[in-house]
This record gives sequence, structure tokens and C-alpha cells, in this order.
Amino acid sequence: MEAVTEGRWEVLPVALSPGVLRALRGLGFTGMTPVQSTTIPLFMSNKDVAAEAVTGSGKTLAFVIPIIEILLRREQKLKKMQVGAIIITPTRELAIQIYEVLSHFTEHFPMFSQILLIGGRNPMEDVEKFKEHGGNIIVATPGRLEDLFRRKADGLDLASCVKSLDVLVLDEADRLLDMGFESSLNAILDFLPKQRRTGLFSATQTQEVENLVRAGLRNPVRISVKEKGVAASNTQKTPTRLENYYMICKADEKFNQLVHFLRQHKQEKHLVFFSTCACVEYYGKALESLIKQVKIMCIHGKMKHKRNKIFTEFRKLPGGILVCTDVMARGIDIPEVHWVLQYDPPSSASAFVHRCGRTARIGNVGSALVFLLPMEESYVNFLSINQKVSKFLFCQTRGQASSPEPY
Repeated sequence: MEAVTEGRWEVLPVALSPGVLRALRGLGFTGMTPVQSTTIPLFMSNKDVAAEAVTGSGKTLAFVIPIIEILLRREQKLKKMQVGAIIITPTRELAIQIYEVLSHFTEHFPMFSQILLIGGRNPMEDVEKFKEHGGNIIVATPGRLEDLFRRKADGLDLASCVKSLDVLVLDEADRLLDMGFESSLNAILDFLPKQRRTGLFSATQTQEVENLVRAGLRNPVRISVKEKGVAASNTQKTPTRLENYYMICKADEKFNQLVHFLRQHKQEKHLVFFSTCACVEYYGKALESLIKQVKIMCIHGKMKHKRNKIFTEFRKLPGGILVCTDVMARGIDIPEVHWVLQYDPPSSASAFVHRCGRTARIGNVGSALVFLLPMEESYVNFLSINQKVSKFLFCQTRGQASSPEPY
């Protein structure tokens, strides 16, 4: 199924409740994106869905709204310790982001409690919080959620709490499998009731996701939403408002080129991707000493307790530099990112697309620049064939370095 339809929330074939409409107005969303107008009516009408849509297309609301509406329509209202919906996502940052979006809706429905279950803190704190406040809607990363299912000895029988489950959402489903969460997902699925609505949401539909669809969904409706103006035969994965640049530079000039570029764009907001946690630590400190009067922050997967604070703080900044690994490449919505810079081209073509998708989100414009060695110039052709990434612009260098210009 393909759709490019858009419209106001009031034109949906299923009426949204007044509280949901108030929340949407409060968020400033006056109209639907294609993935929302296509998915919401299906998900609310007892259909399992497997939705693929370009990154930054508004998938979060496409499952948050149906969750609220489905729980509102329950014949028996949820009690404090009953779980009505679970949203599973691969990273803490994405879980925090979804939790915040959900909060904008649940404030209009105080009968629903929500809880965030992620790593980076003592699991017993989560156990006590759930026992005290309950969790009608759980937003979780797989490892922490699986852990809490095994905490019966600590006084939490989560397996009994989820018997009332109506909705399961697997967000960034392809990434959940890429990151090795398959065993955790299987363990979690074993605890959940079979009679439920399930939604899989991803930017790419891999064979592993297809296997998950077959295993966990009952006769699902498959949704593939293209951006407006993109031909049905085209499978372009990057946003149409994204401008892609590449720069060819020798290995011993590469870091100088990055520093020069960042100095030329001090007032803007950047994500700078490196391939490893060690590179983030090393180059992050180097950038701090070389670029003054700019907020520079680092984040990677091996950080335990600081990640949540750093992520939340950077999202609020009007400008600055976040040096990061691919832990920030999927689904993360950081407001007004001007440039995505890729110091190392990822070996996975889909990873390139997801990194770029941190800018030019939901109709906004943005730019991405990848630094390539002379021997890597064919990478551009590889991306255009493998991921249908088009409109690459060569970044001309003059002297030490220059800002990207079409060549």
C-alpha cells in the first residue's frame, strides 16, 4: 500500500477524541503527514500494521495516537497495575523522546499512567516506581524490559500485569534486530498475550524485519509511504528537502577540513558522526580545544549514566556540536539540526541514510556532508545505486578548506 494523502486531523475516517485533538493543537500539528493519515485508521480498526516510511516522516504520532484511542475505547478501564500498551525501541535516547511525546497526550488523560524503562540506572528503582505508580503505558528498551519481567522475586509480577495488554509497538524494528536484541524480543513476546494489536515501524524493511512480521503479526497490513512528489517506482530513502554534499580530502587533511568547516558555521547546530566510541572521546576533546565559544558535547553507547542528561541538554540548545556514534543515528528528533557531518562513511549504506535523517525532518530543510578519502570517491555511486540517494553535490576545497558549495 502506498499513500501520499494528507489532510487535517478532523478528516480521518475514525474520529479522534477531543483530548487528543487538544494535544495535537498544543503541539502545533494542524495536519497529518502521509504515514499518519495512512496508519492511524488501520491501527485503530483492529489491524496489525507493518509500516515503512522515510526517516523524519512522523512515525511516532502514527502509533502514539492509536494507543491513546484504543485504551480510551476499552470496555473495562485499566487499573493501576494493568499494562495496556508497550512501546519498545532500541536506544535510551529514542525511548526518552517517545516518552516526552506521549506525555503531551497523557496530560489530557490523567487516568493513564506511563513509565519509562531504560538502562543507565538501578533496575530496582524501576521496580519500586512501577509498584508505586503503575504503568498503563510502558516505553522501554528491550534489555531493561526483559530484566523487569524476571523480577518476580523483588515483588513485581510484570507477567501478570501485561495480561491486559491491547497494543504492542516495535519502533525502529530493523534497528532492534541490528543491535542484537532478537533474544530479548523473543523472551518478551513469550510473556505477552497473543490477542493484541501489534505495530512494526521502521525506515527500512529488511529480511529480519520481514521474519519478525511473520512471527509476531496476524495478517498484517503492510504500509509503504513515499514522500510527496517521489514517484512510486522510486525508492529514495532520504528526505527530499535534504541536500547531500561530499568532500574529497587526503587522510592527513581530513580533521583540519572538519575543524575549518565547524569554525565557519559556529552559529549552527551540528551532529558529527564517528565510527567508534574511542573516536568520539578523542576527537571530541580535540574539537573542544580547537573551536572556541561553541558548546561541544559527546555521546556514545559506552556512556552509562551521562547519556540521558547530555541528550536532553543538547536538544534544548539553539546551536552547538554533538560528537556521536550511530547510537544517535536512528529515529532521534533533535530540533533544528542544520548539518549532519559524517567524518567516517559507514560501511552500511542504510546507516548513511539514517545518519542523514537527523536533519531535514518533517518538511524542514537540512544539509549533510560526508568526508571521503580519494580512494573512497566511488562511495557516492554506491549510495546512489544501493539506497537511491541522489543529488550529491561536490564540496569544493580551496586552500585549507571551504564551506560546501555546489560544484
